[in-house]
Amino acid sequence: MESPDALRVVVAGASGLVGQGVLRACRQATPAGRLVSLVRRRGATGLPGVEEIVLPDFSQAGHHIDDLRGFDACLYCAGAPPIGTPERAYRHVTVELTLVVAQAFAAANPHGRFLYVSGAQANPRSPVMPLRIKGEIEQALAALPIRTVVLRPGGVRPVAGTGTAHALLKPFYAVSRPLMAVAETLFPALVVSNEAIGRAMLALARSANAPARVECADIHHWAR
Repeated sequence: MESPDALRVVVAGASGLVGQGVLRACRQATPAGRLVSLVRRRGATGLPGVEEIVLPDFSQAGHHIDDLRGFDACLYCAGAPPIGTPERAYRHVTVELTLVVAQAFAAANPHGRFLYVSGAQANPRSPVMPLRIKGEIEQALAALPIRTVVLRPGGVRPVAGTGTAHALLKPFYAVSRPLMAVAETLFPALVVSNEAIGRAMLALARSANAPARVECADIHHWAR
């Protein structure tokens, strides 16, 4: 029998740098609950204990509401890299696709919670394109009829066994990974691990007093 404290969560973007850490935190969580990955092709997750909902096109999430029923929380980690992605494509992935999935989840789970990994300094009036667009989706999510929480990490350190698939970013993480580990200890307001983001998301999903916005330093607090 499932523990009453167990969570039923669906993770979007589990193959990305952040999502890998979040999925890892979910698999290690106690008590265990139902863990589902929202994927574009069957077998993309390939991990024991992880179910999959196949959604080849996230823009069609509204047609899969029945598949999304019965969850306590959606942990949304999907996104486009801010480096090398044109603004139009970045807005499509960051705002349009995220909002379609969030709306479908809200319709399927009116008492559920949608948790979104945004970024530090997100602001819809920012002159910096990625920060401006992240600010736009934060505003859109806040208007949904369910409880939403946005997490704003600064630099994200990939824990061992996780990493980025983007060719432009691989050299950066190869060089910076040891330095990020030191920075995470010394400057928790600037750097957090992808696994800590996952632990924080689970704690926020359970909490009756979860704030609407969680900055990087507070992600560490919730992860503990």
